Parts: sequence; structure tokens; C-alpha cells
Amino acid sequence: MGGREACDSHASVRDQTSHAGEPVTTIYKIFRAAEWEAAQGSGSFAGSSDDQRDGFIHFSTAEQLAGTAARHFAGEAGLVLAEVEADLLGPALRWEPSRNGQLFPHLYGVLPLASVTRTWPLPVVDGAHKFPEGLK
Repeated sequence: MGGREACDSHASVRDQTSHAGEPVTTIYKIFRAAEWEAAQGSGSFAGSSDDQRDGFIHFSTAEQLAGTAARHFAGEAGLVLAEVEADLLGPALRWEPSRNGQLFPHLYGVLPLASVTRTWPLPVVDGAHKFPEGLK
């Protein structure tokens, strides 16, 4: 069964698939600049105030990013997009139903920055965030 149909909150990263049917091994986190700077200083990220309130760190797949940015960061400048190797997060990463029943990656623990493979600035262009091309 593909990851999008599964509702097992303990499904492994390897069970998740994109709309194209490819395994999802890369996930993304949108940081406010101050959050990213603090994480770089400590080598890890314990979550934003929203993450801490919810008890887990919120991530998105490439396909979910635009909706996440529009809903939670609309018009907000100075953001940083981090690409994370999901396999490095182990069993603390769970895929759980959220917006429109989609499975979203949630990390029940601290994000080690060693799992971040690259980052980009996330500018606002014509009122919407402009994402880098080729996200997978």
C-alpha cells in the first residue's frame, strides 16, 4: 500500500510515496531566520513555538510545501527552507494525517542539524513564497 493511503502513524519513511509513486526520503522544514540562526548555534532544533505547543516538529514533503507556506507563513519574509534526509531521523519521525487527510512528517524529538542536507532563502515574490526548482 502506498504511503498516501496508509494511516498508520508509525509508518516508516520508506513506506511514504509522492504523488508520482516515488519513495519520500527528503522532507522540508521552513524556519524563521532567528530559529535557523539559533539552531546553527546549538547544532540542533527543538522546534518552533508552534512545534513545541503541538509536541512534535512539523515538516512537509516537496508537494506539501506551498500549502504549508501559504497557511502558516503567508507573506512572511526572511524565511529559510531546510532539506532534511528523513532516513536519518529514525523512528522518532512519524507520518500522521493532517491537512485534508494528507500524511505529514512529524518528528517527536530534536532535529539534529547533521540531518539537514542543504538550505535556501525562501523569498516572497508577488505575494507568494518562491521555492527552489527541483525539490524532490
